Amino acid sequence: MGGFWRTALCAGAMLCAAMSTSRAEETVRVGVLKFGTVNWELDAMQRHGIDRKHGIAVEILPFAGENATTTALQGGSVDMIVSDWLFVSRQRAEGGSYVFAPYSTSVGAIMVPADSPIKTLADLRGKSLGVTGGPLDKNFLLIQALAARDAQLDLAKDATLVYGAPPLLAEKARSGELDAVLIFWNYAARLEAEGFRRLISGEEAAEAAGATGPIAAIGYVFDEAWAKAHPDAAKGFIDASRETKQLLKTSDAEWQALQPIVQAEDEKTLQVMRDRYREGIPARPVEDEEKDAAALYTVLEGLAGEKLVGPGKVLDPGTYWAGLKHGS
Repeated sequence: MGGFWRTALCAGAMLCAAMSTSRAEETVRVGVLKFGTVNWELDAMQRHGIDRKHGIAVEILPFAGENATTTALQGGSVDMIVSDWLFVSRQRAEGGSYVFAPYSTSVGAIMVPADSPIKTLADLRGKSLGVTGGPLDKNFLLIQALAARDAQLDLAKDATLVYGAPPLLAEKARSGELDAVLIFWNYAARLEAEGFRRLISGEEAAEAAGATGPIAAIGYVFDEAWAKAHPDAAKGFIDASRETKQLLKTSDAEWQALQPIVQAEDEKTLQVMRDRYREGIPARPVEDEEKDAAALYTVLEGLAGEKLVGPGKVLDPGTYWAGLKHGS
């Protein structure tokens, strides 16, 4: 009889634990670009069960473009997307309640062939420059401001600008059709692995504009109301993200496992992609990053005005999620 009751009690305890886990686990729907780099983190998170360790189950919903992800967030089809703090601040200035949690400080860079005569920004005079992200790309705006300040160079007038998608501009750089390209970090890393060199990065331009350290270019964006209604899911996701980043920072073997979705052409490319990704893992106190983002916002507002930032003259004070602060 004693053995029976011990077995029954053990079975009951296991059932209660399973029910407790089931109740605690919430699904977090993350909208991502189909081939975006955020998929690397989410893939590792799921494969190692890091999401479930933190009481959530991540559901990845791929989309073809950024407009589709923002539409999905606004329509409630997803709980989170990846975007930048300019988008969040603008939405808040227009009555929204989105918030931002840093994901990566990796930014674009101007890349030139190894043997290019272009050594400084001044050398872009009379050259062709491919630009991803369009004329209102914040990295491009900051680099333009730096070129004007230090080289008396008006890139819009003194260089031939070609706007386009990253894959197209990368190919034009490889073929020599363009003298230089300002391109997103992951494409810049691929070019670097092929022998191209970095002329200047968006991070360097931001520091020239007054930033005291790396600022997350993109982050997880979600509705503050959703976070208040699902505090454990919001915190659990951010904690799972941090743990996954540490795995990707310390494990070279993990990058071998990610190779199929990183789609690196060879081992050298994979290593460069890995190293540049690791450089972009946020490491600063969020309060320091927020101060720098506010300072850069003021610079960008002065450069492009309402076309870029919307009606807000300053970074909305609620842009960075409060759950990141005060040791939480």
